[in-house]
Amino acid sequence: MFENLASANQLLTDGASIYWHKLDGKLLSDDVTHYVVPDCKVVQEYLEILEFPELKGIIFMHTACQAVQHQKGRRQYNKLRNLLKDPRHDCVVFANEFHQHCYLPREKGESMEKWQTRNIYNAAAWYHNHCLGQMPVVMVTEDEDAIRQYGNETEGVFVISFKNYLDNFWPDLKAAHELFDSIVQARRERESESQENHGKEYPEHLPVEILEAGIKSGRYLQGTLNVNKHRAQLEAFVRLQGFGSKNTELESDILIYGTKARNRAIHGDVVVVELLPVHEWKGRTVALCENETEDKAPADTTGDPMPTGKVVGITQKNWRDYVVTFPSKEESQSQGRNAQKVLVTPWDYRIPKIRISTQQAEALQEYRVVVRIDSWESASLYPNGHFVRVLGRIGDLEGEIAAILVENSICAAPFSEIQMSEMPVSSPKNPWKVSPEEAKKRLDLRDTHLIFSIDPKGCEDVDDALSVRTLPNGNLELGVHIADVTHFVAANSYTDVEARARQIQRSIRATTYYLADRRYDMLPAVLSADLCSLLSGVDRYAVSVLWELEKESLETLKVQYRRTLIRSAYKLEYETAQALLDGDTSVVGDIVELQSLDEGTRQKKLAELVWAISKLTDIARHVRAKRDRCGALELEGIEIRVQLDDKRNIHDLIPKQPLEVHETVAECMILANHWVAKRISEHFPHQALLRQHPPPRQEFFTELRECASAKGFSIDTRSNKALAESLDRANDPLDPIVNKLLRSMATHAMSNALYFSTGSCPEEQFHHYGLALEKYTHFTSPIRRYADIVVHRLLMAATLRGTTGDVKDNITSNKDLEELCRHINNRNRAAQRAQKQSTELFQCMYFRDRSAESDERCVADGVIYSIRTNGVLVFVPRYGIKGAAYMKNKEGLVISCQGAGSCQWKPGSLHRSQHKITSTTATGDSVTLSLFDHITVKILVQSSRCHAERIKLEIIRNAPHHTADTEAAHSSSHGVKSDLVREVSQSAEEAQRAQERARVEVMDEESREFCQTKGPSLYQLLEEIRELALLDVTQDIRT
Repeated sequence: MFENLASANQLLTDGASIYWHKLDGKLLSDDVTHYVVPDCKVVQEYLEILEFPELKGIIFMHTACQAVQHQKGRRQYNKLRNLLKDPRHDCVVFANEFHQHCYLPREKGESMEKWQTRNIYNAAAWYHNHCLGQMPVVMVTEDEDAIRQYGNETEGVFVISFKNYLDNFWPDLKAAHELFDSIVQARRERESESQENHGKEYPEHLPVEILEAGIKSGRYLQGTLNVNKHRAQLEAFVRLQGFGSKNTELESDILIYGTKARNRAIHGDVVVVELLPVHEWKGRTVALCENETEDKAPADTTGDPMPTGKVVGITQKNWRDYVVTFPSKEESQSQGRNAQKVLVTPWDYRIPKIRISTQQAEALQEYRVVVRIDSWESASLYPNGHFVRVLGRIGDLEGEIAAILVENSICAAPFSEIQMSEMPVSSPKNPWKVSPEEAKKRLDLRDTHLIFSIDPKGCEDVDDALSVRTLPNGNLELGVHIADVTHFVAANSYTDVEARARQIQRSIRATTYYLADRRYDMLPAVLSADLCSLLSGVDRYAVSVLWELEKESLETLKVQYRRTLIRSAYKLEYETAQALLDGDTSVVGDIVELQSLDEGTRQKKLAELVWAISKLTDIARHVRAKRDRCGALELEGIEIRVQLDDKRNIHDLIPKQPLEVHETVAECMILANHWVAKRISEHFPHQALLRQHPPPRQEFFTELRECASAKGFSIDTRSNKALAESLDRANDPLDPIVNKLLRSMATHAMSNALYFSTGSCPEEQFHHYGLALEKYTHFTSPIRRYADIVVHRLLMAATLRGTTGDVKDNITSNKDLEELCRHINNRNRAAQRAQKQSTELFQCMYFRDRSAESDERCVADGVIYSIRTNGVLVFVPRYGIKGAAYMKNKEGLVISCQGAGSCQWKPGSLHRSQHKITSTTATGDSVTLSLFDHITVKILVQSSRCHAERIKLEIIRNAPHHTADTEAAHSSSHGVKSDLVREVSQSAEEAQRAQERARVEVMDEESREFCQTKGPSLYQLLEEIRELALLDVTQDIRT
């Protein structure tokens, strides 16, 4: 048969007429030897293999797609849809059931499976004939009767099993064969287990119709399951959503206590919960824990009872690929009789152990491996899954980075050939040049504006540049210039379709991913690091927002949005710009663009640059002060940069020093984002992409209020303005770290900022709590954020007068935009987690290779910011580390510190109160630690074979740790910048009060209250920070 197929393939000639099938711009490749038509069973069971890019020319029949939708659920069906949309994969769908020559009615007494197979075969035969018999068609099926019946019925149409297909056509595609064997084995084990097990480990989930009715009536509540990674066996919480949150008076999450109550739900699933009687409610754990597997907590380690429930159904399973580790040889021997059934341990503590069937367990004991969950039956203690692929050795850097990527569903695949074919050509021999025709369409700023960028050291993807100049009428013009990415990434081009498709698949694009030692770009380097990067001395296309400001008051008189042609004069680093702002001209040698000039010209240009930076800062201070009056939130993030040496080994952990020029740039970007948001939402009231930040839930401020009270401060959280003023007052002049920690706690209490479509919610929900702006979006980073590309298209459609056709036709509908926003939000959270996890990985690498006993870098000053029943949580400013320090160990011994001497473990007990904890030994010695005490800690690395390494802190002295390295600069810069802004703010307030008295205007109570919550504000480092402990300096400047 395969010889016949080879002979048939030889009939193809270069001039042969090949039938091309188009779907959303996709065409089947012309360089394949055959087309493949999988039947329903193959699509349902082996879709993961059909996703391999090596498999080309696949035709999915509509009949098979419908079977997946109705029999495998929405998750699997969406995977199939995304595969069909993805331009990297050579596959299409054929609507055979809507074709008069392909559709066959179901015969009386014919089973659904037989009818589907007959329909698909008939369509495959028609497809072959329609291609004039010049392209062989291979139908793959698991139905042996179909193979016998149709195998030799039509010449040129071959019907074989999927295993036969892989063996004969792809014998060297090892990964596909391994995955096939794994899937088959997992299916056999499930079938065998269902026959053997009659007892139930878990109750059955309720039928969908009962769940839906219960949610609407308020009997059941719906939300997303979040497992506590520190108590994964014990605690999970459900945050309410949908009808359930409206029909209940609950103001807190619902505790799901224990795995039985979790009822087979996995972290991230959308679940339906039934509340338990009040007398069965439990409290959350308040003790420190080390991710142990205990299934019961001591009675004295829980807080006040909170709403507690049990899972009665799962409405959406959000399963993904999981990184796991096979048991060691000793563990394997203890797992039981069947060596092929293995319980693997996920890298993520929140995921239960997964049972897979494999004969490679012993060979894979030292590797990180990817598995997928197939099912979790009520008769099974653990979910069943199958092996997918090997990532790398445990502890190896590349293997650990790969684990982080998989855990966050980030696919770091190279850009596709078809995408690269759309990229403009730019090389040293053939550099890209501005098109004369395009230049005529743009406002040319090359000779009229001093434009420059300010970025971190080594930045390649320069999204933005700034300008300021004096107009002939004496007013000022402020300019924010953003790379015009949409000129090169046209809507619905392959580059755009791939970015959008990968976004929907929760894959790599839609944002640039910054890890500690590398980044994965959203766009190819020819754009991100060259043609769309606003480098100095070269012509670039930009989209500019230009404000005319009144020369004295700096109030906005006019704003315009234009496509421009610019040439940046300088590419400055933050430190250089700050030095110039401070009057330090000794850094002129660091400005490359000035080095080749004669002294006179250099001094003249330097003076122009210093004036521009100074004037930009004045404008930023003014706008910031104006926002401060309306409730600007200045929150605190822990910012650490991993410094690598020439061999890319970790050299140091550097705390980022805040500079005023950081705020200058951030303020200009926020201003541009705000004005663009107003423009696009006015023009597209139902389909503009904006960014909202809902007010935080008041119960999240509990810890902040309690900690502040330990220092005698009162924190008012009723509005953003009240919170901002309270945080400003909560300042200990003897210890600046106190205010930093309080602001960090406020940051942690915040809800996440989210992208949304203006047609999806009422206008009163558009506002951004942290920024205190009524409308906000992201416009200023289109190189690294897909949301900004969407916003650029909206802005162009809203501002280009008389625009018809191309631009406005490509505006996304509200429904599609709403779906896109959901997935962009998901990808942003993934980017945050990956960045945080990679930095933690390098932190552990830094301390792992150092002796905690002899290396002074492993000893540091720590500040207590939370009291638990068995220890304290400590912040280490030098390294930006937050971690637990135990005062009671596993043996029950408590810590004993004699004055400023070293600490020891001794028999005794602990007593915890609200703001302090006391350790008393059996001999009567005691030590008390209070909130915000400075202690000396030793930094250790806690190794784990199955999970990521973690930093561990040990208290070694009940006294501050003093080093030659003073923290004065780190702690005082925050106060300096705040004082500058506060001085301008007070001046502006006095001027405003004078105007109000002159006009005799009286604001009523309602207006005053509105002003407190909806005025403009600066909100640096808040968005996307709630779950972050560490930020990359290349991302933290622009909100």
